[in-house]
Amino acid sequence: MPDEKDKKEEAKAEGKAEKPAKEAAAKKDTAKKDAAKKESKPKAEKKDAAEKKDSKEKKPAAKKEPKADKADKDGKAEKKPRRRAKKADKAEEKKPAPSRRRPRAPEELPVVRASAKYVRVAPRKARLVADQVRGLHIEQARALLEFSPRGAARDIQKLINSAAANAENNHDLVGDEMKIASITVDEGPTLRRYRPRALGRATPINKRTSHIAVALTPVEDD
Repeated sequence: MPDEKDKKEEAKAEGKAEKPAKEAAAKKDTAKKDAAKKESKPKAEKKDAAEKKDSKEKKPAAKKEPKADKADKDGKAEKKPRRRAKKADKAEEKKPAPSRRRPRAPEELPVVRASAKYVRVAPRKARLVADQVRGLHIEQARALLEFSPRGAARDIQKLINSAAANAENNHDLVGDEMKIASITVDEGPTLRRYRPRALGRATPINKRTSHIAVALTPVEDD
């Protein structure tokens, strides 16, 4: 029995002696780790500084490329004026554009005109007679107007005779050898009148006027 007790006491004493040794070993390991970390930090800082220096050294090399591009652009800019000069030379070589005016025909027939304004005939009634006469020979037009029952025929007949007189006196043409090239009837001012009616009322009366124009040309010989 005493031997067993002694053995237990010895084992406890050995366990107590081993604990401080383990604690000391653990402290040494932690100290080594801290030292390794401290040593790694300056190395990482040195690497970062070296990388920054390398990047700074590379940047000037990148700036050199735009200079070459600028030189190319300057060369192109110098070439462009030459092209413009060529275009200017071509423009000078081009012939002047022809005028838009229509050349007059050498044998253009003369036109004799006459007009009557403020004729006391409604334009609608005068156009009925003008449409019958347009394009006819002057002798045929005179014959038609002489026997026309419409009131506007007398005014148009007087106007045609006036145009024939202008052809003889102003243009040295034969008045009986003309044809009616064109005749137009335009509306003139309207004279407004009123007529009294029953129960004190008044009804309007519109007295219309017209402007008649005639153009004669000589008949072409076949």
